[in-house]
Amino acid sequence: MTEAMLVAAITISCVMVATWLVSLVLKNASIIDIVWGLGFVITSWVLAVTIDGDSTRQLLLAVMVGLWGLRLGGYLAKRNIGHGEDWRYKAMRKKKGARFGLISLVTVFGLQGVLMWIVSLPVMFGNSDATPGVGPLAVIGVMVWAVGLSFEAIGDWQLVQFKKDPNNAGKVMQTGLWSLTRHPNYFGDALLWWGIGIVGAETGSGVIGFIGPVVMTVFLLRVSGVPMLERSLMKRREGYAEYAARTSSFIPRPPKRI
Repeated sequence: MTEAMLVAAITISCVMVATWLVSLVLKNASIIDIVWGLGFVITSWVLAVTIDGDSTRQLLLAVMVGLWGLRLGGYLAKRNIGHGEDWRYKAMRKKKGARFGLISLVTVFGLQGVLMWIVSLPVMFGNSDATPGVGPLAVIGVMVWAVGLSFEAIGDWQLVQFKKDPNNAGKVMQTGLWSLTRHPNYFGDALLWWGIGIVGAETGSGVIGFIGPVVMTVFLLRVSGVPMLERSLMKRREGYAEYAARTSSFIPRPPKRI
């Protein structure tokens, strides 16, 4: 397990430093959002080919993480490329001035690299133990992952279709999955990592890997996901407060009657 942790740490460090160097050239720290999912993909495949373990579970985990990360990276690339740097990083750049480049190595790329390593713990555990083989628990994990990936992908697709209609400019998306939860993409993201955690937990010691999904869920619910976006939407979207009053913030459920 120590070897897997070290391999993951080295891989993620290389990905983050390379991304940081590119961000300096482009003067755009937003590329970290695109590389976020891809970093997990690279890490999971490096673990699969370098660590001794159950080859079937290693391939399964690499495919699960790969499908998620490639879809997310592609979606964010299509959405973000050509639109300049995200307002969060612009604000940091303005505040830090000429020091932003070096500071961002720690506060943007370094911190996200640490988070990536922690969230990847179930993948590390799943790769490190050859016994037992893939069994019923892995099947349950794949099912949970599939539901999560569907929520994230369908939610993103529905939002894209909504925004394509010029008549919806400034309006609140509240149909489809968005009628069940205000953040189907965040809910799906958290759920699929719990599915990955279940697959990794089949090794027994992999139960410790649930630290990863827990941290991912906490960040989405309490730190950089829901809270940050909600504050922005409350200011920018007329009617969002009413939508929030009847719609679950995270776990899907039928809307309240108000």
